[in-house]
Amino acid sequence: MTKKRIFSGMRPTGKLHLGHLVGALANWTKLQDEYDCFFMVADWHALMSEYENPADLKANTLDNVIDWLSCGVDPARSTIFIQSQVPGHLELYFILSLITPLGLLERCPTYKEQLRQVANRDLSTYAFLGYPVLQAADILLYKADGVPVGEDQLPHLELSRQIVRKFNHLYKTDCFPEPKALLTQTTRLLGLDGRKMSKSYNNYISLSDAPEVIRKKVQGMFTDPARIRVADCGHPDKCSVYSYYEAFAPVLKKQVHERCTKAQAGCTECKKELAVLLTNTLAPIQEKREKLQKNKKYIQDILSEGRQKALLVADKTIDQVRGLLKI
Repeated sequence: MTKKRIFSGMRPTGKLHLGHLVGALANWTKLQDEYDCFFMVADWHALMSEYENPADLKANTLDNVIDWLSCGVDPARSTIFIQSQVPGHLELYFILSLITPLGLLERCPTYKEQLRQVANRDLSTYAFLGYPVLQAADILLYKADGVPVGEDQLPHLELSRQIVRKFNHLYKTDCFPEPKALLTQTTRLLGLDGRKMSKSYNNYISLSDAPEVIRKKVQGMFTDPARIRVADCGHPDKCSVYSYYEAFAPVLKKQVHERCTKAQAGCTECKKELAVLLTNTLAPIQEKREKLQKNKKYIQDILSEGRQKALLVADKTIDQVRGLLKI
């Protein structure tokens, strides 16, 4: 029986963090046996926001792939490749842009959110507005049946589904399947300041952070604002620290919840325990990471093989689309 195909990617805009681990990588590794997996380093997407400072793009690409492998993404079971090395992404992006209404992009909620919250870069560009169309091209190029995503990406995926319906109707074809969302159990991890963990907000704990760095970051985390004294009963559901126990130690969740609501432990103690928990969680990942960093040729070989596999699928799709458009 042929496996269904899934597709996902990440932008190499900096160090990967705990949000990537619980929101994507943990899910990717679980899906490898069940699906035909295509995992992409989205460097064109990265340039849409980092076009003024692209110097670190190649280094970030290598560093991110090392993290993927360290977290369990297996090149023997998944195709790992770089977006810009497969020309079909930009070609299909242009073709899909021909049929995508401008208003559909302008109403995209994640586009509006980024314009409001990312103040240190100029995102008022044609390319950034068209981000969801390129994302649709990425998915459709491999005719993916499913896309592992966080809930914040659902509007983009729905836009991709709308593009599929319009393309298939316009050209009287069943060329592209409508990709379905494969949501992770923990879709959003709060950052150090209580907002979503993001490189853009600089509120994250990196997968490669040393124990002392983790400890310092956790100590500065946003907690329950209503709990001023140790004797005050806490409200775990409003606390960023508690959300980490939900993600990384669900068996301790009930105990932590009880201690907090009954004022049996203060926030400082809870943070100290969390720092130890996160350090222990990341230790095996960082051990693998250290070994992989010493073998860059191995990483390049994986990416080269992944590129060849991706090209075989992508070129076939482009040939089919060109035939439908009579070009």
